[in-house]
Amino acid sequence: MEKKTLKFPDGFLWGAATSAHQIEGGNTNDWSEWEKKSAERLAKGAEAKWQARKTGQPSSKFPEMFDQKNYISGRACDHYNRYGEDFDIAKSLNLNAFRISIEWSRIEPKEGEFNEKEIEHYRKVIEAIRARGMEPFVTLWHWTLPLWLSEIGGVSSKKFPLCFERYSQKMAKEYSNIVKYWLTLNEPTAVTSMGYLSGVWPPQKKNPILALRVFKNLGRSHNAAYKEIHQVSSSAQVGFVNILNYFDPFKKKSYLDKLSVGLANYFSNKKFFNLTNNNDFLAVDYYFHHRLKFPAKENNANRNITDLGWEIYPEGIYHILKDYKKFNLPIFITENGLADAKDEKRAKFIREHLLWVHKAISEGVDVHGYFHWSLLDNFEWDKGFWPRFGLVEIDYETLERKIRPSALEYKKICETNTLKI
Repeated sequence: MEKKTLKFPDGFLWGAATSAHQIEGGNTNDWSEWEKKSAERLAKGAEAKWQARKTGQPSSKFPEMFDQKNYISGRACDHYNRYGEDFDIAKSLNLNAFRISIEWSRIEPKEGEFNEKEIEHYRKVIEAIRARGMEPFVTLWHWTLPLWLSEIGGVSSKKFPLCFERYSQKMAKEYSNIVKYWLTLNEPTAVTSMGYLSGVWPPQKKNPILALRVFKNLGRSHNAAYKEIHQVSSSAQVGFVNILNYFDPFKKKSYLDKLSVGLANYFSNKKFFNLTNNNDFLAVDYYFHHRLKFPAKENNANRNITDLGWEIYPEGIYHILKDYKKFNLPIFITENGLADAKDEKRAKFIREHLLWVHKAISEGVDVHGYFHWSLLDNFEWDKGFWPRFGLVEIDYETLERKIRPSALEYKKICETNTLKI
């Protein structure tokens, strides 16, 4: 049977996303210090956390999770030195856009003192993206903090919005001629929840009042950065990255289950957006589906899961995009991917998510681009190196890069701007 061809809009951006701390190596920031203190605890707790009943996978499948070294970012992928090689790979996959982040701790290692050498380094990185025919999307803050800022309270400090405003202004002045698309903050709801409610990530607080302050601080920070970037460049496009979960009721006709969904949707997806004054576009990260039973119990089918035990639910991205249509702004999917070490599910994952993206586009949603997470296997925060998200496999002993078969399938989509189903 002949396959049907779905065409994406002309000028659609096909990309991959990365973050500095997860791939660069050699960083000194609040996360690198936390890793050293936490590695032994995380390694010892791996068996209980990742046993089969939680992930559907035996923890023995990934023995590196029991090694303390797994939880130390160290040299990571050495992207700091090998960015040209990595961008060559991206170009070979026919990507025409690439998302990076700037490591704040490199740029401003001491308060108010900017490192010109590192500013020049990121200039070369951005120019290298452009030289390969890819549009750079630059994230200013992907969670990590300079030590001086962490020591005064980090994102919970009253000074944080002013510090971020100063940093954003500096970056805009330095790179306004080579960067059009700016992403101020990455997933503010995730870092607030994980760092200040569940206490899993640094600074490991469990304080709802502090979490609310962080939320408000980050909202003010985005608004201030938006203003500063536009004062430097009126043509700049500025947004923040919002991780959006798709919630649906366990019982479609249950008013209580619908109430659970409404509350979860408000606090997870809408509340932070309401704190931001301006966005030139909407940036969406999509990974999670939650089927909720009142009061807030998750009842996912989990028939198809990633190595991390996350349910694969492509239809969710369609519902999120349809909901965002009401804002009448361009939308970029800035992250979407899975941990799949054997590369058994990634190609299908990409195709099925893009099928639902195309359906949303066909129904009038203004989607301008898709960035797969991630180009490279990388350091997955408190989980370390064992989850494999890359289109490109990394041998962490030799740092050899190996393009996975799924990447070649993605290449065909990027090359033709079409999806065959």
